[in-house]
Amino acid sequence: MTAPVSAEALGLAAHEHHHPSTATYLKVGITLIILTAVEVGIYYVPQMRPILVPCLLILAIAKFALVAAFYMHLKTDSRLFSGLFLFPLLIAVVIVIGLIALMAYHFAFAISGHI
Repeated sequence: MTAPVSAEALGLAAHEHHHPSTATYLKVGITLIILTAVEVGIYYVPQMRPILVPCLLILAIAKFALVAAFYMHLKTDSRLFSGLFLFPLLIAVVIVIGLIALMAYHFAFAISGHI
């Protein structure tokens, strides 16, 4: 039976990442609960109707960033992992925005009576 090979023996840099404590996870969880409560509250305030969608999108982005940073460990892991996560996300956002623009153009063209 062979002995386990250490990271130093392989020439790899052995470094330890500082992961958030349990208290940090609880704070993030409470923040997510508060943001969700604000989302629900905004929906039921009639004065918020004109800016409802932008407000909900901003809150959703904030919640997504918190979940990705802490619960997916992107904040403490290598930048490579963040890039591997964020680059395809950016591509997906560009595709969705493109499809929305395409559908808006299609509906505007159809309404104008050219179809």
